[in-house]
Amino acid sequence: MSNITLRIATSDDAEALSFIYKPYVEETAISFEYTAPDKDEFSKRISEKLEKYPFIVAEYDEDVVGYAYCSEFLPRPAYIHSVESSVYVKRGMSGKGIGGLLCRALEDLLKMQNVLSVNACIAVTDASDETLNNNSMFFHSALGYRYVGRFNASGYKFGRFYDMIWMEKFILKPHAPFPNFIPFPEIVDRANKYLAEINSGYNKTVN
Repeated sequence: MSNITLRIATSDDAEALSFIYKPYVEETAISFEYTAPDKDEFSKRISEKLEKYPFIVAEYDEDVVGYAYCSEFLPRPAYIHSVESSVYVKRGMSGKGIGGLLCRALEDLLKMQNVLSVNACIAVTDASDETLNNNSMFFHSALGYRYVGRFNASGYKFGRFYDMIWMEKFILKPHAPFPNFIPFPEIVDRANKYLAEINSGYNKTVN
């Protein structure tokens, strides 16, 4: 049994994270990208996300095995308290609790930023094949996300169309007036302290 540890991503993680993401792009419809980003592009994405939102990685035996981050939900300023989340786990490491650990930590960091709701955009299929099943939908449902909408045949990849659903989770209660959104760089010290606490005090071992 070995410990999983979480930390904030850096540009030095770009190669490892691009390696994790690459098969999702090239072999599945989980990602609707056609071309996997290289190390330089991934480094740019990490830096850009961290300007406003959390981007965290999971390490297992000092090997990066997963990551999760947030993006803006929509660009208009009234959407500032909503985000879109993404989580990816390295091939062969699924089913060990890594994705759930990343998502729960991400939610706690978002609460520090006064984010109200987290949204997930998920590709779904009526007939599972080698490119897509509905495990992501079931995963998010188990974490407390609820289905809110479906866009039919909205993604075209591998010569076929896929549907896309939105699922949402409220991590705070809506009320007015609501506290201002706090950009991630302004809470990074709190975030590091929180991650250190769960790394030292929470049982995150996997078999």
